[in-house]
Amino acid sequence: QVQLVESGGGLVQPGGSLRLSCAAYGFNVNIYTMAWYRQAPGKQRDLVARITSGRTTNYADSVKGRFTISRDNANNTVSLQMSSLKPEDTAVYYCYREKLVPLDGMDYWGKGTLVTVSS
Repeated sequence: QVQLVESGGGLVQPGGSLRLSCAAYGFNVNIYTMAWYRQAPGKQRDLVARITSGRTTNYADSVKGRFTISRDNANNTVSLQMSSLKPEDTAVYYCYREKLVPLDGMDYWGKGTLVTVSS
């Protein structure tokens, strides 16, 4: 059974750092494109960062240079290292597994972890 479990959210002051982790179950993260999305109150869910099976990474312009996505194949996890955090980074952060067309037509979301950036 495929499952994504996020952890590491919490309250952090502006300028601080936080590391989110996504534990994957039921599949191997190294063959899928994995991503982090976030959704602030009253806003749509937006892509933050993604990493392909070939380790190519993409970032939203708003987090470039501050956030880093990585994958640990041995532990089957995907992480998001966040630094220089701003109040506008406050959101629920979701781990996401993309489809692997044509082998696997299913995508999956985790339940999310809340990040609050506030003094």
